[in-house]
Amino acid sequence: MSVDKLETLEVRVKKMLDLIVELRRDKSHLEQELESAREQLAKQQELTEGWEDERGAIRTRIEKVLGELEFLERSPE
Repeated sequence: MSVDKLETLEVRVKKMLDLIVELRRDKSHLEQELESAREQLAKQQELTEGWEDERGAIRTRIEKVLGELEFLERSPE
């Protein structure tokens, strides 16, 4: 193998190694972003569940009050 071919091969290998290092760095950064997004999603789901529970409790109380009002309207004076 000639020296020129070895130099060309060396340059190509160096470029591939640089690319691998860059891709690993990008992968690490993306994994961190993904973990952060998952944590935010979990927090949002907890809030949503809390709001749904609160909404159900409010609905129950309103239905109870409406039932009491209907009872008052039906009862003789």
